[in-house]
Amino acid sequence: MTWCPEAADPAASGPVRKTLQMQDIKRPQRRWFVRPSSAYDQRSAMLFLAPMMLVLSVVAVFPVLYSFWISLHDLKLTRPHRVPFVWFDNYVKLFTDPLFWESVGRTASFTVMSVLAIMVIATLMSLLLNENFRGRRVLSAILLIPWAIPYVANGLMWKWIYDSGYGALNGLLMQMGLIDKYVVMLGDTAKTMPLITNAFVWKEVPLATILLLVTLKSIRADLYSAAKVDGANVLQRFVHITLPQLVPGFALVMIYESMMAIRHFDLFFILTEGGPADASHVVAWQVYVETFRKLAFGTGSALAYIMAVATFVLAYFVIRSTSRKL
Repeated sequence: MTWCPEAADPAASGPVRKTLQMQDIKRPQRRWFVRPSSAYDQRSAMLFLAPMMLVLSVVAVFPVLYSFWISLHDLKLTRPHRVPFVWFDNYVKLFTDPLFWESVGRTASFTVMSVLAIMVIATLMSLLLNENFRGRRVLSAILLIPWAIPYVANGLMWKWIYDSGYGALNGLLMQMGLIDKYVVMLGDTAKTMPLITNAFVWKEVPLATILLLVTLKSIRADLYSAAKVDGANVLQRFVHITLPQLVPGFALVMIYESMMAIRHFDLFFILTEGGPADASHVVAWQVYVETFRKLAFGTGSALAYIMAVATFVLAYFVIRSTSRKL
């Protein structure tokens, strides 16, 4: 602040002194920290993000690009020194393979059955947990148990339940009088996929329920109040208010569970290993067979990329179709 004789003079008139004091108040004070410019902010942000981007490039981007490069080669570990570049022959070979299309059909049926069952059960569970009743918190905690169990432990548990010699499911059916002797559950080609679907749905329902419950909690209560005033019953409120408001949650559940079902491998490996008689030979199992049993890494990489593209296309159409209704 500069020195002014009028301000220092106690005999200065009142208006002059007041004006000088206001100028002193408005005068900006010296700042020890100067706000950086936007360009400086961007450079600083990029500098701090550089280590993370480097790690992601090494552990994510490079393997993805390298696996696509492998899919363009006839790479087999049985002859590692001869790796010819075949362009898209691996993809052509797969698209002309009848077993591939059979596995695509099984993957599609498994995905449709799983996602539909998950969405129906999760919707009912979320509607139940959205109500206030005694023991709701205990039920919510119990619901999280299947989701907390690892996939391998989940597969081993259901393998014990389906066992033909001492399985819990056979014992229950025997006590109920529905069967007179133990049945080889996973040995029946007609029952294999529904049984695997049941194990997958049991594992995935809790997360889908949480996602839909969060969506239910975001619905405004005044919508239901206004509908009651207009004379709408429970079913009408559910159809015209709850279901339309659940569209974002349905879209999220459908995308996530479809991705999980299309690329699911654990249960098929633990329960059936693609059998019996290729009854559970899905695309994810074919990737494993081509890559780690036949040691054909080129074909296995091409299969993995086909799965990834199919997943992205499905997610794109789900997002595009549901975004019009939001």
